[in-house]
Amino acid sequence: MELRTARPDDAAAVVALRAAVYPYLVRGVASTRQMIADPPDGCWTAFVAEDGGRVVGWVSAFRNTTTTEADFGEISLLHVHPEHRGRGGGTALFGAAREHLAGLGVRRVRTWAQTDSLGFARARGFTPSREARYSALETRLAPPVPDPPPGITVVALSALDARTVYAADVAASADEPGDVPKDAVTFETWRYEVWDNLGLDREASTTALHGTGIAAFTLVKRDGTRMWSDMTATLPQHRGRGLARLVKTAALHRAAGRGVTMAYTSNDESNAPMLAVNARLGYQPVAAQWSCLGELG
Repeated sequence: MELRTARPDDAAAVVALRAAVYPYLVRGVASTRQMIADPPDGCWTAFVAEDGGRVVGWVSAFRNTTTTEADFGEISLLHVHPEHRGRGGGTALFGAAREHLAGLGVRRVRTWAQTDSLGFARARGFTPSREARYSALETRLAPPVPDPPPGITVVALSALDARTVYAADVAASADEPGDVPKDAVTFETWRYEVWDNLGLDREASTTALHGTGIAAFTLVKRDGTRMWSDMTATLPQHRGRGLARLVKTAALHRAAGRGVTMAYTSNDESNAPMLAVNARLGYQPVAAQWSCLGELG
């Protein structure tokens, strides 16, 4: 098994590998190629493991620039194809990611692990902290779109400008549960990760407006017939009115009308309101991952 830095031409193989290990994640070839060719801030890099010229493993590593936590980094989506495990590929990928982060001066690290990979994470000094619950829904089974409350207008994301959506995203994310506060997201970083992401479907993504201001929104990223609810949130002053359910239901119907057949989402274990919204929409649990924290010695 050989290890090397990822190249843009690896995108199709990387997406196929991810589908084998994480069938509930959604990121297409075009946006994966974009990420490798034009990486985000934080000295992002990625490595692949090859066996006989076939990409069988992947990991990315970067400094987390969206938090005020000092010297904090991420080892993201370390995975090896099930048929190629037990040959040292995962250990080699972890070592390359760790070395990259150490060179950036990173001291604390978060990674994510599926339940059956927690032993691998623990053996490398990581402690499981929070569970992320993944669920799926066939879009044809989505319930009818509820009527908007008085004063609320539902529009596609395409009707709004980037700065307006960015401000709403930052405001709504301030109390999002998680191990790492997402409290330092610049407009440039947000634009790269969200607005200019080639997978963002601005027609399926849906907002609820109160007057001319955003009260709630849901972002849809898609790959062909599959979609991912990237973020669903209601601004604090508008919570308790059913707006998250409204925009998410509307987005499911918009996406279905544009050819999407399967929808996926995830929630932190403590996010009871969104877990309840998804259950009411008919989402069914399909997997879990754990946020794991560790330090670079």
